Amino acid sequence: MPPLYAGAHRTLGALLRGLWPTTVTGLENIPGDSGAILCPNHHAIADQLFLGVNTPRHVAFWAKAEYFRSPGARGNLTRRVVTGMGAIPVERGGGRAVLSAFDAAVPILKAGGLVAVFPEGTRSPDGRLYRGRTGAVRLAAQAGVPVVPVGITGTDHIRPAGRRFPRRHPVTLTFAPPIPVKVESAADARRLTDDLIAAIQSLTAQEYVPSYAPPRTP
Repeated sequence: MPPLYAGAHRTLGALLRGLWPTTVTGLENIPGDSGAILCPNHHAIADQLFLGVNTPRHVAFWAKAEYFRSPGARGNLTRRVVTGMGAIPVERGGGRAVLSAFDAAVPILKAGGLVAVFPEGTRSPDGRLYRGRTGAVRLAAQAGVPVVPVGITGTDHIRPAGRRFPRRHPVTLTFAPPIPVKVESAADARRLTDDLIAAIQSLTAQEYVPSYAPPRTP
């Protein structure tokens, strides 16, 4: 675990768990020393924080590539932070730019690291669970690692729409057993992604929507 990440894991973790009662189960389902992709449902920005501080191993998250090359003193500080946290740079713009971010994750996974991917692709606009995109499964197949379904509940109540300040609300994280991934066709990727979403739904009891979540407006 990178030193900066370890420090944030310890201090921020204690703060978050102190302010928001957190229940975590299934940690034994996270591989102890091999690569895996953690795949949670996505309610709020806070999902990343609670996932990171409650996972005992380092989790690599994506960060905008601009953070890695911002100019000036502030940019230098930002660059040091995202680098020290072990973040993966992602170029905005879609297409090959997005694929390059996945390419950057493969060595981390093959070296035994954990990477987080939200299979819905964006935050749920209404608390329901939306159809999964196949990127997480395809990345797992490329790296030769399993996907771990993760159910997160309660984060959508911390700062709901229209509320300026966060409020106290219990949060739960549940890690399900890893799902082995073998993809030989587009049909395999779709089937395994649907299995992954079904596993997440069994943890969260969310209503399922058989279509992709709409892109969030600025």
